[in-house]
Amino acid sequence: MANKVGISGVAVAAPNPASHQGLYWLALALTEGLGPTRIRKMIEQFGTAERVFQASLTELEATGMRAVSAQSLATGKSLELAQAECAKASDAGARIVALSDSEYPARLKEIYDPPVILFVKGNVEMLAQPSIAMVGTRHPTPYGSAMAERLSTDLAARGLVIISGLARGIDTASHRGAVAAKGKTVGVLGTGIDIMYPKENTRLTEQIVALGGALVTEFPVGTPPTPQNFPIRNRIISGMSAGVLVVEAAEYSGTRITSRLALEQNRDVYAVPGNVTNKNAWGPNTLIKQGAKLVATWEDVWEELPTDVQVALGSMQNESPEQETASLFPDEVTSPHEKNILKLLKADESTHIDELVELLENEMSPSEIFAALFELELNGKVKQLPGKNFVKSF
Repeated sequence: MANKVGISGVAVAAPNPASHQGLYWLALALTEGLGPTRIRKMIEQFGTAERVFQASLTELEATGMRAVSAQSLATGKSLELAQAECAKASDAGARIVALSDSEYPARLKEIYDPPVILFVKGNVEMLAQPSIAMVGTRHPTPYGSAMAERLSTDLAARGLVIISGLARGIDTASHRGAVAAKGKTVGVLGTGIDIMYPKENTRLTEQIVALGGALVTEFPVGTPPTPQNFPIRNRIISGMSAGVLVVEAAEYSGTRITSRLALEQNRDVYAVPGNVTNKNAWGPNTLIKQGAKLVATWEDVWEELPTDVQVALGSMQNESPEQETASLFPDEVTSPHEKNILKLLKADESTHIDELVELLENEMSPSEIFAALFELELNGKVKQLPGKNFVKSF
């Protein structure tokens, strides 16, 4: 497609991976001294992002922006930066979605400070699909990891997109659960779209994209994983979602920030209750006390979803035979994992957890064993003795 020469004399190609207007939004986002709020006010004043670049230096300065910002816009420096960024994004296999583009997620537009630009790798359509955010500690208990993975598996299998931050711990377990269900999941990065953090999740991100999910970030290509980026990205995690599900979080954590943002954004908050003697239970248990919806199974989330989300998901539900689901309060019917453990336990002789892990290593992972033992204890079928020893209760 032929190049178009802008007012400043800078050659403006009909860009790929950005739309024509998207290039101008990107240029504004890369301009020193301009933040999302000022950019939106400028576009309200001038009509479109492109018209901002048609304004004179005097007109730009009259808006109250800093001189360095006006100079960058008027001289074409900002557009040059945008064109260079487009080339980097293309090399990284990413698209650039501007706030004015039809692909921009409608829910995210509703928040107070939506990012004006999103870099997306994978299926852009997933950003607008019915979704729930799953967040929690980077240092979960085996129970927390197992619950996060199982709940995300159950929800993703029924068409709900799982959104999380690809951090270690609960985030990773949530993404893995969706992948295990061959479902869709979106990872929101605190880095550039070309930088995977933590590195051990590189394979996981490849699986997410291969299964029709997506990776998304507002940070330019090459942005490293600096600590301040992660609290900033949390508003995207909650903003794109119909609600936020918390699975284990300490008192002072990024999860607390995300759940607060969710409430500010008028999103539902869900929480999986935890053992009150564990510091990771503070977050979800406190949220439940404050009115968050207690979650034991995927149905607890499903029943509370907004009506429009339930309607959208209705036709997507998997009609395959019932799957085993995560639960804090199991039915009388024991799950296959629990049956495997009960076969090995005795009522008159204790069995150490290490022995169970060794005996069941070909059938169950350690996290599945811990989760099943926890549910068996809750149901009164197993009793834990000192030193991680277990006996049947009947």
